[in-house]
Amino acid sequence: MNMFQHIASVTTIGAITVLFVPSFAAAEQGGRYWVPTTTYPALYQTRVAERAAAPRKATTRSKAITHKRERSVLAANARLASDSKVHRLVLQVNTNDPAAMNLALNNATNVAQYYKDLSENVKIEVVTFGPGLHMLRDDTSPVKARIEEMALSRPEISFKACGNTRERMHKAENKDIPIVAQAQVVKSGVVHVMELQEKGWSYVKP
Repeated sequence: MNMFQHIASVTTIGAITVLFVPSFAAAEQGGRYWVPTTTYPALYQTRVAERAAAPRKATTRSKAITHKRERSVLAANARLASDSKVHRLVLQVNTNDPAAMNLALNNATNVAQYYKDLSENVKIEVVTFGPGLHMLRDDTSPVKARIEEMALSRPEISFKACGNTRERMHKAENKDIPIVAQAQVVKSGVVHVMELQEKGWSYVKP
């Protein structure tokens, strides 16, 4: 390279430096940095917008999936609670009246059938005390045959006889007081009804 070519090269580099340095300095003073422009600015801006929106779309989808799972869990818990719930009813009979006893048995049968149709569980107790104990006495009950039939076809219905009343009848009649085989003797019919209510049982006196 001869002397003239060297001088021309140096002069060209100097001119380029003089042109670009002020631009960089001005951009830096304005708080911006020079970014090379693209040949297609509209396409560049579209891609930037798409990349910025992608995380938001992913977050939205993730939230939707989470909410769907939560609703599924709540629905499953609701079904489980419904399946595990047991309805409870206690019916009191304290009069020596076949009509009253038959009404109680009708109520028990209707309630049992109602929840059977709904595929829900139910427990029903018919509790007798006082003169009503005659309804469960094996030697005096006018509904003994019906009780036998219900015990076989409606296992959700049970019968309770008051032990205190039975003891008083034993003393008054001076003989053993037989109770139908389908009934269970409890110490006190009144206390039994009260304790069932305290446990949340529904109470009905026909």
